[in-house]
Amino acid sequence: MTARIEHLATAGNHDPQGPPVHENNVWLVGDDTEVIIVDPAHDASAVERAVGGRRVVAALLTHGHWDHIRAARDFAARVDCQLHLHPADAFLWEAEHGDAPFEPIADGERFAVAGTELEARRTPGHTPGSTSFAVADLRAVLTGDTLFEGGPGATRWDYASFETILDSIQRRLFVLPDDTVVHTGHGPSTTIGAERPALPDWIARGW
Repeated sequence: MTARIEHLATAGNHDPQGPPVHENNVWLVGDDTEVIIVDPAHDASAVERAVGGRRVVAALLTHGHWDHIRAARDFAARVDCQLHLHPADAFLWEAEHGDAPFEPIADGERFAVAGTELEARRTPGHTPGSTSFAVADLRAVLTGDTLFEGGPGATRWDYASFETILDSIQRRLFVLPDDTVVHTGHGPSTTIGAERPALPDWIARGW
């Protein structure tokens, strides 16, 4: 069975400091037998339905912001899988889940599923532990809130950094082939080739 990437959009979780409803992208990488879930956001039951009884190898969290992790423990309990997050975002995890455990992601770690691999590439800036997952043989990278169509993710918090996110994008993402599809944490997908030429404009505007 050939591995593929499937998409689910979920929404919810009012944030008084942001949009009244956040819509997040959930990504399923695998085949008809097993999958890895990236960012099981908002609605654990909807993500479980998308899994459709397949074995969940792991749930990978691109970063620790509440809209990406609040439903993660519920989802993991439903499908009996482990949650993985970069430990630099432990302070964000603890704000939502206290001392509940998660598996730490290491830069360069590989997660195998359905004959393919997701390679963890640490891409800090949006948060200290932000991590993207490159799937080389599917010509794709799942970037969470690091890179979107039209530019980098937000860096308005004290722990975030515009300079750091630009460095992450240039060194860890823009080295991928132009035809690599960028599957983002919110909104539409794009490609590395479509975004790379806009880098000087992002630097000039400062966000």
